[in-house]
Amino acid sequence: MKRVGLMGGTFDPIHLGHLLLAETARDRCGLDEVWFIPSRTPPLKSREPAASGEDRLEMVRLAIAGNPAFRALDLELRRPGVSYSIDTVAELGARHPECRFSYIIGGDRVNDLPRWHRIEELAAAVSFIGVARPGHPVDIGSLPEFLRARVRLIEMPQLDISSSGVRASRREGRSIRYLVPDGVHDYIVRKGLYGS
Repeated sequence: MKRVGLMGGTFDPIHLGHLLLAETARDRCGLDEVWFIPSRTPPLKSREPAASGEDRLEMVRLAIAGNPAFRALDLELRRPGVSYSIDTVAELGARHPECRFSYIIGGDRVNDLPRWHRIEELAAAVSFIGVARPGHPVDIGSLPEFLRARVRLIEMPQLDISSSGVRASRREGRSIRYLVPDGVHDYIVRKGLYGS
């Protein structure tokens, strides 16, 4: 059975921290591949992505081009409405019965798991890899019992990079080089994304 990590999110834009998180989870948890799935409308965020779905997907493709274990999927962008993980897992499970899936999430998202749509159903279908991040303590003991055994915590080298920080730097006319992969940097500049 192929072990696949799923990385969902807006990737608005994808940055080096996302890639380090994915590679750390792949390496430490013995994943065969990591699939990046940009969301259309994230359920737990209050704002719409600044870049179009097409632009965000292309930036993911550019960012992962050099890693044969990484793939980009557009299934949430093609599906209308809010991007719920349970719907994504149901679709992927039907298409890829040979795969066992784990959601890779930041430590801050681990604490939010009880708020995820149909979480009991989701936890029965996948496991979760929580990646510890500074300033976001994770308390597995505070999770409902059905979730505790489904979450594996790992640590990664720390990079203090965020998509909101990248967007703010662009708005303020500051360089984003070395915060995002070179191909993503060039794409953002060429398309004029996130500017003032």
